[in-house]
Amino acid sequence: MQAAALALRQGDLVILPTETVYGLGADAANPEAIAKIYEAKGRPRFNPLIAHVADAETARRLALFDGRADRLAEMFWPGPLTLVLPIRPGGGVCDLARAGLETVAVRAPAHALAQAVLSAFGGAVAAPSANRSGRPSPTTYGDAMLETGFAAAAALDGGACAVGLESTVVSLLPGEPPRLLRPGGVTRDQLQALVGALETAEGDAKRSPGRMALHYAPEAPVRLNRPGPEPGEAFLAFGPSRMDGEHGLNLSPSGDLREAAANLFAYLRAADRLKPTAIAVAPIPKDGLGEAINDRLARAAGFIG
Repeated sequence: MQAAALALRQGDLVILPTETVYGLGADAANPEAIAKIYEAKGRPRFNPLIAHVADAETARRLALFDGRADRLAEMFWPGPLTLVLPIRPGGGVCDLARAGLETVAVRAPAHALAQAVLSAFGGAVAAPSANRSGRPSPTTYGDAMLETGFAAAAALDGGACAVGLESTVVSLLPGEPPRLLRPGGVTRDQLQALVGALETAEGDAKRSPGRMALHYAPEAPVRLNRPGPEPGEAFLAFGPSRMDGEHGLNLSPSGDLREAAANLFAYLRAADRLKPTAIAVAPIPKDGLGEAINDRLARAAGFIG
């Protein structure tokens, strides 16, 4: 952990486990270090990065909080929730990490190793998922190393990610209603209980990572809402199924959305390694965490702009 903190101070990259997915991190205040992330991922520079911090106190040095942000941070941090807020002048997240926006995306991750590194580093770490741009996010150390390990000066193995989907992203800007920019591990209902109705804001998606039309995509094309596979296809089942045999995987045999979320990216990768003609995916309920799962699958299939 100390080696990772030192690498960050020196402007190098680190692979960092979180409860959502593995991240490729750099000092959020160092534009040269941030440029290394974009280079390693092949990431479009108009896509902003999330600044990860140890706690809400550190986040308040980067961003301007209002009462809504205070309530959400108190309830869900550390955890899988990112808040998009106005930048605090001189807050320490460089223009390149923010994609030139006057807002900053911040979150406090819940993973113990991430917390330890952030505390040792003392500042904000910009850490998008540790995959090459557009590929499925890595939820294991091995997949993270295969994707971008070549670029990292330090890497921490934190085991399999407990949540398995990227964080929920909510925009809270002055004079505007709260907007859900990306569904994730914190559900719409959980958020609305604290801040009221959420608008869904695809048109404002430039403020959030992971919003490109084709994102999280394996090499094989993805076909959604299928009862089973065609010849030559791999299949991701959900719930009781006879289709998850030699060329199939079941996201959750019991139909548990939390289990399905935790397995999603790893199983997309596993299915892709079979070199199928396509990956067929069973229907997934859209309630609760299912909203986030369906969002990621739709982007893997290239269906959302």
